[in-house]
Amino acid sequence: MDERFIRRMMSTMKCTVCGERYESGNVNVLGHREDVWFLSVFCPSCHSQGLVAAVIKDGKAPQIVTDLMQGEKAKFGAGNRVEADDILDMHAFLKGFDGDFSKLFAR
Repeated sequence: MDERFIRRMMSTMKCTVCGERYESGNVNVLGHREDVWFLSVFCPSCHSQGLVAAVIKDGKAPQIVTDLMQGEKAKFGAGNRVEADDILDMHAFLKGFDGDFSKLFAR
């Protein structure tokens, strides 16, 4: 397991004090023994610090459960991959979206 991966994974976690997400630059890997990782975290929002012990196991990818038929899997599986820029575009859109789907689809 890669330390960069552990830092990125921790950046999806929220501070237990203020609820803001940690930034990967504020996560330090202290060490690990087999599947148990020890980390120190710092929240840039509320300035709290913490220690984390996390069990992180390598393994094969989980089986995908779907209700798609075989033909549908082939049809949709051949589509374009969702890239990081797609996610950023959607984030920017949702940030300014007021929730009015009628207005959105009337265009």
